[in-house]
Amino acid sequence: MTDDAPDPLAVEAQVCLTISAAARSLVGFYRPLLEPLGLTHPQYLAMLALWQYGPISLTQLSGHLHLEPATTSPLVRRLEAMGLLRRERDDADERALLLVLTEAGRDLRSLAVPIPATMVERLALDPAQIEQVRSAAELLVAACAAAS
Repeated sequence: MTDDAPDPLAVEAQVCLTISAAARSLVGFYRPLLEPLGLTHPQYLAMLALWQYGPISLTQLSGHLHLEPATTSPLVRRLEAMGLLRRERDDADERALLLVLTEAGRDLRSLAVPIPATMVERLALDPAQIEQVRSAAELLVAACAAAS
């Protein structure tokens, strides 16, 4: 390697470091907003998916969260123990279980509505910048999926 060539192993040049640091920072930024709801960030993401798509199967929830079902299952058990959802047999297929929000789970949505706007305000980024970051992250997720 020549002295003027960039070091391919320079820590600051690694996209994985930047994405990892951004994810940790963002999750930490959510924490004070989620504590009054009694949710962790992964639980919040699961509730978002359930509010939007529910009732859904564990496999469908895992797909929305980009997680393996084995990772999603303990998360669902905790939400169930908190009284936010229940598992019910699917009328269309009695072998399948659906994740269904309880009344408490549905009611929690009203407390979560201000969170996205509060995050935008606190981050002091305009919506176009946030969309640009989200799109870039989505591109990276898709590229990783295509490569594996």
